[in-house]
Amino acid sequence: MARLMPGMMRCLAAVLVLTCLALVPQAAFAQTSQTGSSGLPVPRFVSLKSDRVNIRIGPTREHAVGWTYVQAGLPVEIIQEFENWRRIRDWEGKEGWVYHSLLSGRRTALVTPWEADAATPIRATPKSDGVVVAELKSRVLATVDKCDDGWCRIHGKGYDGWIDQTRLFGVYPNETID
Repeated sequence: MARLMPGMMRCLAAVLVLTCLALVPQAAFAQTSQTGSSGLPVPRFVSLKSDRVNIRIGPTREHAVGWTYVQAGLPVEIIQEFENWRRIRDWEGKEGWVYHSLLSGRRTALVTPWEADAATPIRATPKSDGVVVAELKSRVLATVDKCDDGWCRIHGKGYDGWIDQTRLFGVYPNETID
């Protein structure tokens, strides 16, 4: 067997490392810290503070506006932080950057935005056999009061009750909110 020179061994080691890194999913390179530059957890859900929020393609005002949200209160997920900028993702999976002051810690959620023409029951108690007090259509925006044991208490114009947590975009599965 041929003997390798030290320089060739380093080169082979580097190739091996790069090959292994190429096989690792990109998600593994996401922010490894559970805390962002703000000192708050990443990822986390927040809501839009204003009726007009520009989403940029990068974390500066010099980056182009990719699109604009026109409804305050929409839930978005912060997936990365860079100085005072937050990379967010919406229920459709679209990602972009927004200045931190345009976001609110107020918890909101969209009811089954992934289902067209869905009717989701709102119950009087946090039980699957609880009395149905309302039915909400897909993409109704709700304020989240609390979540526990797979149920969330939500309210909005004309309704107040409990919903199965898996029917919401804006809270994590089994997340507890007080």
